[in-house]
Amino acid sequence: MKIGAFEVTGPAPELKEPHALAVLRPWIDVGNVGSLSLSRLERNLRATEVGRLAQPGHFYDFTRYRPRSYFDQGARKLSVPNTIVRCAVRETGPDLVFIHLLEPHLYGEDYVDSMLEMLNFLGVRRYSLVGAMYDMVPHTRPLLVSGLASTPQGHEENRTLGANPSTYEGPTTITFMIPQRGAQAGMETRGFVVHLPQYLQVDEDFRGTARLTEILCKLYNLPDWLIEQERGVQQYETLQKTVSETSGAGPLLQQLEERYDRDQRESQPPPNLSTNMQEFLEDMGRGLDRPPESGS
Repeated sequence: MKIGAFEVTGPAPELKEPHALAVLRPWIDVGNVGSLSLSRLERNLRATEVGRLAQPGHFYDFTRYRPRSYFDQGARKLSVPNTIVRCAVRETGPDLVFIHLLEPHLYGEDYVDSMLEMLNFLGVRRYSLVGAMYDMVPHTRPLLVSGLASTPQGHEENRTLGANPSTYEGPTTITFMIPQRGAQAGMETRGFVVHLPQYLQVDEDFRGTARLTEILCKLYNLPDWLIEQERGVQQYETLQKTVSETSGAGPLLQQLEERYDRDQRESQPPPNLSTNMQEFLEDMGRGLDRPPESGS
């Protein structure tokens, strides 16, 4: 069965108010953070493939995204770059749809149309783009996460998860039209992007993966063992040795730490004070504003 440009395997799955989690390669998946996080959830929930593009060459330049030859039990096979959709049925909470987007080189608007048709076919209620980007942040501090939301409730939930509102402006992806048009059609949209140290670029960033997985586990009440915090800690401890041995890295790291700490202090909301304490401080302020009485 065809849904837009997608070839769907079998009849429409019966999903309960599904939420979609999408990762976009290569632009918002540095360190493979989004791909690794989704793969962990897919394995745990035993997600199955729903569909993929019937003719990926219509959208992709295979001299830029190269097909890969590999052996499977002695037989040579070919893996062709594609956009793949999987789903997982859960006993409680919304079912999940996992989307591995690949940035199109051609016919971007057609790609977006087909993706929206697929989301509508699956009955998706919420669409979230997740992943990671490089930033000038220190590896010695907790990794920051940017969040997007199309509803006030979403903004509040992002805040409780420790995701700061995104302030990015600049070049973006054509696939950003998916949440834009989805929101216009009444679909809730979200986003979570982990900020990774620019100077520590690895193929698989396990600390970034743990940070994103932590958010998704809290969001969907998934087991904490999926997070694998220790693996990320060990990786960054190993990378610390490289940083320590690199000439000029120390002053740069110190500057990044100072800026990080300053930004975090400035972004902290004022403390919540009791009514009595607020009145007490206001009285003190009024007393300080009064001129001294004569003879005092």
